[in-house]
Amino acid sequence: MNDPSDQACHRPAVAAALPAAAGAGTGMGMIVVQVTNAAVLRRRCGRAWAERLGDRLAPMLAAMVRPERVVVAGQDRVELDLVHGGEVGVDEALRAITTAFARPVTIGGAAVAVELAIGVALTTASGTNETCLIEEAEEACAQARHSGAPIIRRVGVPRAASAPDDLSADLGRGIDNDELLLLYQPKVHLRRRTVASLEALVRWRHPVRGMILPADFIPLAEESGEIAALTLWVLRRATADGRMLAAMGYGLPIYVNVSGVLLTDEAFIREASALVTEANVSIGFEITETSVIRDPAAAIGNLNRFAAIGIPIAIDDYGAGLSSLAYLKQLPACELKIDKLFVTQLTSSHRDPLIVRSTIDLAHALEMEVVAEGIESATALALLTVMGCDLGQGYFISHPLDLGRLAAFLGRHRDGWTQDELPSPLARLRAATRQG
Repeated sequence: MNDPSDQACHRPAVAAALPAAAGAGTGMGMIVVQVTNAAVLRRRCGRAWAERLGDRLAPMLAAMVRPERVVVAGQDRVELDLVHGGEVGVDEALRAITTAFARPVTIGGAAVAVELAIGVALTTASGTNETCLIEEAEEACAQARHSGAPIIRRVGVPRAASAPDDLSADLGRGIDNDELLLLYQPKVHLRRRTVASLEALVRWRHPVRGMILPADFIPLAEESGEIAALTLWVLRRATADGRMLAAMGYGLPIYVNVSGVLLTDEAFIREASALVTEANVSIGFEITETSVIRDPAAAIGNLNRFAAIGIPIAIDDYGAGLSSLAYLKQLPACELKIDKLFVTQLTSSHRDPLIVRSTIDLAHALEMEVVAEGIESATALALLTVMGCDLGQGYFISHPLDLGRLAAFLGRHRDGWTQDELPSPLARLRAATRQG
């Protein structure tokens, strides 16, 4: 293995190795590792420390992966070139990285929690262009920021087999074969600065296409009739994970997204109610307000059945669709989630703060707690707290996490956030004003 500190240009070496590796029955690959909480680390440890973060991470990653070459491609980014004999070794390398960084690590004398997005591109095709390999790894890393888990892309694998029709046909098999992955994004109580609940987010680990996000397969599930089986899978996994978390001392409510098409499905209503009743875990349902429009009487009736057996109801994406006060006042909801469209533009729009503030006041008048999703900056978090928003979630607080990383996250913040990690909203507002 080459010296991990070697930062010489390595692209020609990768290009030359591609045909030889493919001909030898092995493959080439690249892993792009990006630190997603670099801004938090810079505030905590200082700019001088953060500017060498990539240099500090490179030897640690090299020891776990044993790449052909490692390059520090930025202050918070490391690239690792591979010659691999199969995906088993790559999976082991990824497991080693995620396990090592699931807990705080000591870097440059500081014990810090480092959150990573990991994108991988692999190929055994002799005609693969090295630029294509780099681009695929970068795209995989960008997707990993949203998925909360490493993304692997297979360069040179025909994608015709993954057309929407075929993808829809694959979904039932994927559910049966346990190809789904459940991640959790914490919701934080903004005044207490403690984790209040979790949202369960499903991903699909397709054997050909790799990680697929919900926007690409939930509509197919609704059209194909697989949405009930998919949601029941999520409920079973969430209740099992909830019991494991409770055994560790983290008995938090878990919210599961329920499609509007299921609110009038009597078979689903019965099975979901039985699952939650027998689970001995606090499970809530998130539904979009517009999902009741198809059959308001039946949908509202079934939501009342859920509420009657103790299932909390949250209204998701409020403001994104045709929000109606006529429906809002009828829904047995205890939580209203402001759509992230308004939250992400909170500091760049004059109207959005007015809409958000009025929505918070309306929800409180209806005796609902308010959740702001899509918090991506310190200033947005501070403004929402001052406005009286109850709960928040978003990348600034945490990316979606698998069960192992979630347990580590909850362990780090068992007693809430320290002043350095999540300062008070007024302190953040003063800092933002000074910077402006």
